[in-house]
Amino acid sequence: MPAVTSANVANAIVKLVAVDALPALMGNLVMGNLVNRDFEPSLGQPGDTINVPIPPVLVANNLAEGGTVQTQNPSLGNAQIVLDTHAEATFQIPDVTKVLAVPDLLRLYMQPALVALAEKIESDLLGLYANFTANTPLGTGGTPITEALVDAAETALFEAKVPASEPKYLVVDSATYSQLRQIPRFSEFQTAGDAGLRAIVEGTVGKIKDFYVFRSQFVKKTGSNPVTTHNLAFARSAIGLAVRRLPQPLPGTGAIAEYAEMGNFGMRVVMSYQPNTLAQQFTVDVLYGVGVLRNSFGVQVNT
Repeated sequence: MPAVTSANVANAIVKLVAVDALPALMGNLVMGNLVNRDFEPSLGQPGDTINVPIPPVLVANNLAEGGTVQTQNPSLGNAQIVLDTHAEATFQIPDVTKVLAVPDLLRLYMQPALVALAEKIESDLLGLYANFTANTPLGTGGTPITEALVDAAETALFEAKVPASEPKYLVVDSATYSQLRQIPRFSEFQTAGDAGLRAIVEGTVGKIKDFYVFRSQFVKKTGSNPVTTHNLAFARSAIGLAVRRLPQPLPGTGAIAEYAEMGNFGMRVVMSYQPNTLAQQFTVDVLYGVGVLRNSFGVQVNT
Protein backbone atom coordinates (compact mmCIF):
# COMPACT_ATOMS: atom_id res chain seq x y z
CA MET A 1 0.00 0.00 0.00
CA PRO A 2 1.56 3.35 -1.00
CA ALA A 3 2.34 5.82 1.73
CA VAL A 4 -0.03 8.72 2.25
CA THR A 5 1.82 11.86 1.23
CA SER A 6 0.83 15.45 0.56
CA ALA A 7 1.34 14.79 -3.17
CA ASN A 8 -1.03 11.81 -3.07
CA VAL A 9 -3.65 13.82 -1.22
CA ALA A 10 -3.33 16.71 -3.66
CA ASN A 11 -3.78 14.42 -6.65
CA ALA A 12 -6.73 12.73 -4.97
CA ILE A 13 -8.44 16.08 -4.41
CA VAL A 14 -8.05 17.11 -8.05
CA LYS A 15 -9.34 13.74 -9.25
CA LEU A 16 -12.32 14.05 -6.94
CA VAL A 17 -13.13 17.48 -8.32
CA ALA A 18 -12.71 16.28 -11.92
CA VAL A 19 -14.91 13.22 -11.48
CA ASP A 20 -17.65 15.33 -9.89
CA ALA A 21 -17.38 18.16 -12.38
CA LEU A 22 -18.24 16.77 -15.80
CA PRO A 23 -21.54 14.98 -15.04
CA ALA A 24 -22.75 18.13 -13.34
CA LEU A 25 -21.75 20.26 -16.34
CA MET A 26 -23.47 17.95 -18.81
CA GLY A 27 -26.63 18.14 -16.73
CA ASN A 28 -26.72 21.92 -17.19
CA LEU A 29 -26.38 21.80 -20.98
CA VAL A 30 -29.33 21.95 -23.37
CA MET A 31 -27.86 22.77 -26.79
CA GLY A 32 -24.57 21.13 -25.88
CA ASN A 33 -26.36 17.79 -25.53
CA LEU A 34 -28.30 18.14 -28.80
CA VAL A 35 -25.62 19.05 -31.34
CA ASN A 36 -22.92 16.96 -32.97
CA ARG A 37 -19.97 16.92 -30.55
CA ASP A 38 -16.48 16.34 -31.92
CA PHE A 39 -13.99 15.46 -29.21
CA GLU A 40 -10.53 13.95 -29.35
CA PRO A 41 -8.14 13.56 -26.40
CA SER A 42 -5.43 15.29 -28.43
CA LEU A 43 -3.97 18.57 -27.26
CA GLY A 44 -5.27 21.75 -28.84
CA GLN A 45 -4.41 25.42 -28.74
CA PRO A 46 -6.70 28.44 -29.07
CA GLY A 47 -6.99 29.30 -32.76
CA ASP A 48 -6.58 25.73 -34.03
CA THR A 49 -8.94 24.73 -36.87
CA ILE A 50 -10.86 21.46 -36.78
CA ASN A 51 -11.90 20.02 -40.14
CA VAL A 52 -15.16 18.06 -40.03
CA PRO A 53 -15.79 15.91 -43.14
CA ILE A 54 -19.22 16.15 -44.79
CA PRO A 55 -20.48 13.14 -46.83
CA PRO A 56 -20.60 13.79 -50.60
CA VAL A 57 -23.74 13.64 -52.75
CA LEU A 58 -24.02 10.77 -55.24
CA VAL A 59 -26.64 10.15 -57.92
CA ALA A 60 -28.24 6.86 -58.96
CA ASN A 61 -27.67 5.64 -62.50
CA ASN A 62 -29.99 3.29 -64.34
CA LEU A 63 -27.75 0.51 -65.60
CA ALA A 64 -29.25 -0.70 -68.88
CA GLU A 65 -28.65 -4.24 -70.15
CA GLY A 66 -25.19 -4.35 -71.65
CA GLY A 67 -24.37 -0.91 -70.33
CA THR A 68 -21.54 0.17 -68.09
CA VAL A 69 -21.45 1.85 -64.71
CA GLN A 70 -20.94 5.59 -64.51
CA THR A 71 -18.00 6.36 -62.28
CA GLN A 72 -18.56 9.36 -60.08
CA ASN A 73 -15.87 11.49 -58.53
CA PRO A 74 -17.53 12.81 -55.40
CA SER A 75 -15.90 15.60 -53.49
CA LEU A 76 -15.84 15.13 -49.75
CA GLY A 77 -17.31 18.22 -48.12
CA ASN A 78 -15.57 20.01 -45.29
CA ALA A 79 -16.78 22.21 -42.48
CA GLN A 80 -14.29 24.08 -40.37
CA ILE A 81 -14.65 24.85 -36.67
CA VAL A 82 -12.11 27.15 -35.05
CA LEU A 83 -11.19 26.52 -31.41
CA ASP A 84 -11.66 30.18 -30.57
CA THR A 85 -13.06 29.93 -27.04
CA HIS A 86 -11.08 29.09 -23.92
CA ALA A 87 -13.72 29.32 -21.21
CA GLU A 88 -12.77 29.11 -17.55
CA ALA A 89 -14.37 29.44 -14.14
CA THR A 90 -12.13 29.82 -11.09
CA PHE A 91 -12.88 29.60 -7.38
CA GLN A 92 -10.94 29.23 -4.14
CA ILE A 93 -11.42 26.93 -1.16
CA PRO A 94 -9.77 28.08 2.09
CA ASP A 95 -9.62 24.63 3.74
CA VAL A 96 -9.45 22.14 0.89
CA THR A 97 -9.07 19.12 3.20
CA LYS A 98 -12.74 19.50 4.17
CA VAL A 99 -13.63 18.59 0.59
CA LEU A 100 -12.47 15.02 1.17
CA ALA A 101 -14.55 14.69 4.33
CA VAL A 102 -17.66 16.56 3.13
CA PRO A 103 -18.39 15.91 -0.57
CA ASP A 104 -21.46 18.17 -0.46
CA LEU A 105 -19.13 21.08 0.26
CA LEU A 106 -17.35 20.40 -3.03
CA ARG A 107 -20.64 20.51 -4.92
CA LEU A 108 -21.47 23.82 -3.26
CA TYR A 109 -18.28 25.32 -4.67
CA MET A 110 -18.41 23.53 -8.01
CA GLN A 111 -21.95 24.25 -9.11
CA PRO A 112 -21.61 28.00 -9.82
CA ALA A 113 -18.43 27.37 -11.84
CA LEU A 114 -20.05 24.65 -13.92
CA VAL A 115 -23.21 26.66 -14.51
CA ALA A 116 -21.06 29.53 -15.78
CA LEU A 117 -19.31 27.26 -18.30
CA ALA A 118 -22.59 25.69 -19.42
CA GLU A 119 -24.16 29.10 -19.95
CA LYS A 120 -21.22 30.23 -22.06
CA ILE A 121 -21.44 27.14 -24.30
CA GLU A 122 -25.23 27.47 -24.63
CA SER A 123 -24.99 31.12 -25.56
CA ASP A 124 -22.34 30.48 -28.23
CA LEU A 125 -24.32 27.63 -29.82
CA LEU A 126 -27.56 29.59 -29.95
CA GLY A 127 -25.65 32.55 -31.37
CA LEU A 128 -25.20 30.54 -34.59
CA TYR A 129 -28.80 31.26 -35.64
CA ALA A 130 -27.70 33.94 -38.12
CA ASN A 131 -25.45 31.43 -39.92
CA PHE A 132 -28.44 29.40 -41.11
CA THR A 133 -29.06 31.10 -44.43
CA ALA A 134 -29.94 28.16 -46.73
CA ASN A 135 -33.56 28.18 -45.54
CA THR A 136 -35.63 31.36 -45.43
CA PRO A 137 -36.28 32.40 -41.80
CA LEU A 138 -39.81 31.60 -40.69
CA GLY A 139 -42.14 33.68 -38.55
CA THR A 140 -42.29 37.35 -37.64
CA GLY A 141 -40.76 39.13 -34.67
CA GLY A 142 -43.19 39.94 -31.89
CA THR A 143 -45.77 37.41 -33.16
CA PRO A 144 -46.72 34.30 -31.13
CA ILE A 145 -45.74 30.90 -32.49
CA THR A 146 -48.48 28.88 -34.17
CA GLU A 147 -49.02 25.28 -35.17
CA ALA A 148 -48.66 26.33 -38.81
CA LEU A 149 -45.23 27.85 -38.08
CA VAL A 150 -43.99 24.64 -36.44
CA ASP A 151 -45.38 22.71 -39.40
CA ALA A 152 -43.52 24.98 -41.83
CA ALA A 153 -40.23 24.43 -39.96
CA GLU A 154 -40.61 20.66 -40.14
CA THR A 155 -41.47 20.90 -43.82
CA ALA A 156 -38.36 23.01 -44.48
CA LEU A 157 -36.12 20.37 -42.92
CA PHE A 158 -37.92 17.61 -44.83
CA GLU A 159 -37.33 19.47 -48.09
CA ALA A 160 -33.65 19.79 -47.10
CA LYS A 161 -33.56 15.95 -47.04
CA VAL A 162 -32.83 15.58 -43.35
CA PRO A 163 -32.81 11.78 -42.82
CA ALA A 164 -36.00 10.51 -41.20
CA SER A 165 -33.88 8.62 -38.66
CA GLU A 166 -32.09 11.77 -37.48
CA PRO A 167 -33.73 13.51 -34.51
CA LYS A 168 -34.93 17.07 -35.01
CA TYR A 169 -35.05 19.70 -32.28
CA LEU A 170 -36.86 22.96 -31.68
CA VAL A 171 -35.16 25.16 -29.07
CA VAL A 172 -37.21 28.17 -28.00
CA ASP A 173 -37.23 30.83 -25.30
CA SER A 174 -39.53 30.70 -22.27
CA ALA A 175 -42.29 32.87 -23.78
CA THR A 176 -42.46 30.79 -26.97
CA TYR A 177 -42.47 27.58 -24.93
CA SER A 178 -45.41 28.94 -22.96
CA GLN A 179 -47.23 29.75 -26.20
CA LEU A 180 -46.69 26.19 -27.44
CA ARG A 181 -48.20 24.81 -24.24
CA GLN A 182 -51.36 26.84 -24.90
CA ILE A 183 -52.02 25.75 -28.48
CA PRO A 184 -55.28 23.80 -27.92
CA ARG A 185 -54.47 20.83 -30.17
CA PHE A 186 -51.21 20.24 -28.29
CA SER A 187 -52.39 20.90 -24.75
CA GLU A 188 -55.73 19.10 -24.46
CA PHE A 189 -56.19 15.44 -23.59
CA GLN A 190 -58.99 14.96 -26.12
CA THR A 191 -56.75 16.09 -29.01
CA ALA A 192 -53.23 15.14 -27.91
CA GLY A 193 -53.84 12.30 -25.46
CA ASP A 194 -51.23 11.77 -22.75
CA ALA A 195 -48.94 14.38 -24.34
CA GLY A 196 -51.62 17.03 -23.87
CA LEU A 197 -52.15 15.95 -20.28
CA ARG A 198 -48.43 16.27 -19.56
CA ALA A 199 -48.41 19.74 -21.08
CA ILE A 200 -51.14 20.81 -18.66
CA VAL A 201 -50.10 18.94 -15.51
CA GLU A 202 -46.30 18.74 -15.81
CA GLY A 203 -45.72 21.75 -18.07
CA THR A 204 -43.60 19.79 -20.56
CA VAL A 205 -44.25 20.06 -24.29
CA GLY A 206 -42.31 16.95 -25.27
CA LYS A 207 -42.61 16.34 -29.00
CA ILE A 208 -44.53 18.36 -31.61
CA LYS A 209 -44.68 17.52 -35.33
CA ASP A 210 -41.51 15.41 -35.12
CA PHE A 211 -39.61 18.06 -33.13
CA TYR A 212 -38.30 17.40 -29.64
CA VAL A 213 -38.98 20.74 -27.97
CA PHE A 214 -36.61 22.33 -25.45
CA ARG A 215 -36.44 25.77 -23.89
CA SER A 216 -33.39 27.84 -23.07
CA GLN A 217 -32.78 31.19 -21.40
CA PHE A 218 -30.09 31.90 -24.00
CA VAL A 219 -32.13 32.02 -27.19
CA LYS A 220 -30.99 35.21 -28.92
CA LYS A 221 -33.17 38.31 -29.18
CA THR A 222 -32.61 41.31 -31.45
CA GLY A 223 -34.31 44.62 -32.12
CA SER A 224 -36.89 46.49 -30.09
CA ASN A 225 -40.58 47.22 -30.47
CA PRO A 226 -40.99 44.51 -31.52
CA VAL A 227 -38.24 42.25 -30.18
CA THR A 228 -37.42 39.35 -32.49
CA THR A 229 -36.72 36.04 -30.75
CA HIS A 230 -34.55 33.77 -32.89
CA ASN A 231 -35.74 30.28 -31.96
CA LEU A 232 -33.96 27.49 -33.79
CA ALA A 233 -35.22 24.33 -35.49
CA PHE A 234 -32.43 21.97 -36.53
CA ALA A 235 -31.21 18.43 -36.97
CA ARG A 236 -28.38 17.09 -34.86
CA SER A 237 -25.82 17.20 -37.67
CA ALA A 238 -26.56 20.87 -38.43
CA ILE A 239 -24.31 22.20 -35.65
CA GLY A 240 -20.92 21.10 -34.39
CA LEU A 241 -19.28 21.57 -31.00
CA ALA A 242 -15.57 20.74 -31.18
CA VAL A 243 -13.64 20.23 -27.94
CA ARG A 244 -9.94 19.51 -27.45
CA ARG A 245 -7.68 18.89 -24.47
CA LEU A 246 -5.72 21.71 -22.92
CA PRO A 247 -2.07 20.96 -21.99
CA GLN A 248 -0.90 20.02 -18.52
CA PRO A 249 0.77 22.77 -16.44
CA LEU A 250 4.56 22.83 -16.52
CA PRO A 251 6.09 20.51 -13.91
CA GLY A 252 7.34 22.24 -10.78
CA THR A 253 5.03 25.24 -11.11
CA GLY A 254 2.89 24.17 -8.15
CA ALA A 255 -0.19 23.33 -10.20
CA ILE A 256 -1.83 19.91 -10.58
CA ALA A 257 -4.26 19.12 -13.38
CA GLU A 258 -6.65 16.29 -14.20
CA TYR A 259 -8.89 15.73 -17.22
CA ALA A 260 -12.58 14.98 -16.98
CA GLU A 261 -13.85 13.38 -20.20
CA MET A 262 -17.19 11.77 -21.00
CA GLY A 263 -19.51 11.44 -23.97
CA ASN A 264 -17.50 13.39 -26.55
CA PHE A 265 -16.81 16.19 -24.11
CA GLY A 266 -13.82 16.99 -22.00
CA MET A 267 -12.41 19.67 -19.74
CA ARG A 268 -9.48 20.30 -17.44
CA VAL A 269 -9.41 20.89 -13.69
CA VAL A 270 -6.34 22.69 -12.32
CA MET A 271 -5.53 23.10 -8.62
CA SER A 272 -2.87 25.55 -7.42
CA TYR A 273 -1.97 27.29 -4.17
CA GLN A 274 -2.49 31.02 -3.79
CA PRO A 275 -0.15 32.39 -1.10
CA ASN A 276 -1.87 35.80 -1.05
CA THR A 277 -5.12 34.28 0.20
CA LEU A 278 -3.70 31.10 1.78
CA ALA A 279 -6.25 29.10 -0.20
CA GLN A 280 -6.33 26.42 -2.85
CA GLN A 281 -7.47 27.73 -6.22
CA PHE A 282 -9.42 25.58 -8.66
CA THR A 283 -9.82 26.45 -12.33
CA VAL A 284 -12.25 24.48 -14.48
CA ASP A 285 -11.63 25.27 -18.15
CA VAL A 286 -12.49 23.98 -21.59
CA LEU A 287 -11.20 24.75 -25.10
CA TYR A 288 -13.91 24.59 -27.74
CA GLY A 289 -15.35 26.02 -30.94
CA VAL A 290 -18.82 25.99 -32.45
CA GLY A 291 -19.92 26.12 -36.07
CA VAL A 292 -22.58 25.26 -38.62
CA LEU A 293 -21.88 21.94 -40.32
CA ARG A 294 -24.91 21.65 -42.62
CA ASN A 295 -26.52 24.97 -43.42
CA SER A 296 -29.70 23.49 -44.89
CA PHE A 297 -30.36 21.35 -41.81
CA GLY A 298 -31.39 24.33 -39.67
CA VAL A 299 -33.94 27.13 -39.90
CA GLN A 300 -34.76 30.18 -37.81
CA VAL A 301 -38.24 30.20 -36.26
CA ASN A 302 -38.77 33.82 -35.29
CA THR A 303 -41.38 34.99 -32.81
